Amino acid sequence: MTAEQIDRLGAAVAALLPGVERRAPCPLEEANLPLPTLEPPPSIAPLCSTDRRARSSHAYGRSYRDVVRGHRGDFAAAPAVVAYARSEADVAAVLEWCAATGTSVVPFGGGTSVVGGVECPGAVSLDLTGLNRVVDVDRASRAARIQAGAYGPGIEDGLRPHGLTLRHFPQSFECSTLGGWLATRSGGHYATVYTHIDDLVESIRAVTPSGVWESRRLPGSGAGPSPDRMLLGSEGILGVITEAWVRVQDRVRWKASAGVHFATFEQGALAVRALSQSALFPANCRLLDPGEAATSAGISDGSALLVVGFESADHPVDAVMARAVELAADHGGHLPEGVSTSGPQQDAGSKTSADTPSEASDAAGRWRASFLRAPYVRDGLVQLGVLTDTFETAVTWDRFPALHTGVREALRRASKEVCGGGVVTCRFTHVYPDGPAPYFTVMAPARRGGELEQWAEIKAAASEAVLSLGGTITHHHAVGRDHRPWYDRERPEPFASLLSAGKRALDPGNILNPGVLISA
Repeated sequence: MTAEQIDRLGAAVAALLPGVERRAPCPLEEANLPLPTLEPPPSIAPLCSTDRRARSSHAYGRSYRDVVRGHRGDFAAAPAVVAYARSEADVAAVLEWCAATGTSVVPFGGGTSVVGGVECPGAVSLDLTGLNRVVDVDRASRAARIQAGAYGPGIEDGLRPHGLTLRHFPQSFECSTLGGWLATRSGGHYATVYTHIDDLVESIRAVTPSGVWESRRLPGSGAGPSPDRMLLGSEGILGVITEAWVRVQDRVRWKASAGVHFATFEQGALAVRALSQSALFPANCRLLDPGEAATSAGISDGSALLVVGFESADHPVDAVMARAVELAADHGGHLPEGVSTSGPQQDAGSKTSADTPSEASDAAGRWRASFLRAPYVRDGLVQLGVLTDTFETAVTWDRFPALHTGVREALRRASKEVCGGGVVTCRFTHVYPDGPAPYFTVMAPARRGGELEQWAEIKAAASEAVLSLGGTITHHHAVGRDHRPWYDRERPEPFASLLSAGKRALDPGNILNPGVLISA
């Protein structure tokens, strides 16, 4: 964001959090960046950089804590070396050097982790964005072989000439990579059915310190525990993912979307439960509480808003949208702006219609525009001295009311005690027949110089509430280092032992992203 844009944002935020004031970030030339402590051997030196900008840009992900440290000019967690792999052979060569010297190595794609997943002081940051091609397309099976360093837009560009799409659009789509999605079990924009990257994987190939791991391409298999499932969500501790065969789909031709208003968030939640259990499988099913609806979609009457959409490459979706509207009406929902539809006649050849989730120019469209801007707005809020973070989880429907109340209360209490007050909102990002994925957002005035301590207290309060009330510590943001204390309590202890044994077999020197998921 530009300084002018941040000032405009500050004027809007001041109505909720008085006293905000912009401070420019520390210039890179004045930042605290330790001197590099490693010298790569001649065999891989051409791949490596110890440049100040390269190392600082690979020091952190994009969490609130990361952005605050970057704005302060604190790059104490910077890697010693950044290695830019151009091929799988390069990946193997870097791992061989790191294994021989006992040097930690952290796989790095788009660097969009919001859970402390890519930082490791003095390590080698292994940048995979040079492996960025759509290598092969199997049109008959609707599958594509794609390298791990390919960014979201590059993937879609490579599939478009074949009339195909991966149809995986996380909020970080523009600046995150396939390998990152696989390593963190990314959740896409779509609310039901094929939303997690898990559902789109046919096979994965990775390089480990003990050799190459590649699973067979199959539509399904009952041959023991799945090799792919071990790599999905492994966050770089078992191997470096270099490519994958993924299931792709024909490009969308028909769409319908609507913004449904409810008097209360609770009414909307009942409607969403009915939708999730109806087998209609909406592409979009985002429920925003009144606070979220006001700030993200411009709803000024105090209503909760359900953004619902359907898509198909095969047939019109008017009938399923009509049934969804009936279900919403059964729970008090109404559509002041009606239903927005599009099809081959309206938008033939439109890049936008095939490349993005359902959209509209009404409240649903305003929400979507806000959703895509959110990561950039967050960086501006840090400059304004606003503490902002999100806490996402999933929980069964029977436990949702207690979790919703408990997490909101925990966040409000913590933000008042730590920051003197704050704003807490909630929305559903994904829904399942057996439960929703609530996503809580907090905004509070930060104390300059004390932001990280304030964040840590609020983070702990939210995480304790989520875990104690039956939710998961993360639905789609991965574990990293920030979620470790609660992940350790969520997983079964025998599974932790199994994961540790697997890591010792694949990575006997414990060089791959140490400290993430397990301690050794």
